[in-house]
Amino acid sequence: MHTSAWFHRIKAAQRDLIRLVGGIERASEISSVSASHIGRMNNPRDTDLMPISVVYALESECGVPVVTSAMAELSGRRLTDPASDKAVDQGVVVAYSEMVRRAGDLISGGAVAISDMVVTPAEATKMDRDAAELEVGLAALRKALAGVKARGGDKLGLRIVGEQP
Repeated sequence: MHTSAWFHRIKAAQRDLIRLVGGIERASEISSVSASHIGRMNNPRDTDLMPISVVYALESECGVPVVTSAMAELSGRRLTDPASDKAVDQGVVVAYSEMVRRAGDLISGGAVAISDMVVTPAEATKMDRDAAELEVGLAALRKALAGVKARGGDKLGLRIVGEQP
């Protein structure tokens, strides 16, 4: 078993990518790689990493650069999506609520994992997945807050349909 943190981060991203495209069988169909090989790439204890061609095929299929983002993150970088920058801003309340829910998942799962003062690989995997979901939620919240700043503020709360903002 590999013990480097970068390796486990990439393996977690690979598992997320396989899940996003619909599982091992679907990833096999998309990438033209055998299901058993995709299964090894999906196994956190196996040392097989995805070739770039497989990463590209799967990320293109689901539209989410999961492994590419993890690789950028490991190099101290982050990816940006110009198309999403032009998309309609998500409301602050929705983004905040979702971020808090995801933080709660990480906090409660982490509390259970460390309650016996031992963190198993399975618990670390679950916490890593929850942390990845929290990162997505934080990014959405920051995007919504940037929209608020760009508009000079927002009045939150209920509005009557047809009412001017």
